Amino acid sequence: MAKESVFSLKLEPDLRADFMAEAEAADRPASQVVREFMRDYVRQQRAARAHDAWFRAEVEQGLAELEGPNTELVANEQVEAEWRERRAAMVKRAGERNL
Repeated sequence: MAKESVFSLKLEPDLRADFMAEAEAADRPASQVVREFMRDYVRQQRAARAHDAWFRAEVEQGLAELEGPNTELVANEQVEAEWRERRAAMVKRAGERNL
């Protein structure tokens, strides 16, 4: 890929020296390492935005379903009572098997 742009940035001299030393120790040009950092950053940001868009769509869909005419709302107390009964039945069956 042709490199046609120059990117300048300000940073602390110690950070620059440490970075240059590590790039040299890895036998890689510092510019190549920076390009890889930039590509990774772009990938991460795009993935984060895609996930955020997906999540928002899921929430919107859930809210739309909640307000739909076929939605049956069940009180939390009713759900907990039903699961207590199911749990008790499973515990009873498990106890009977171990006798």
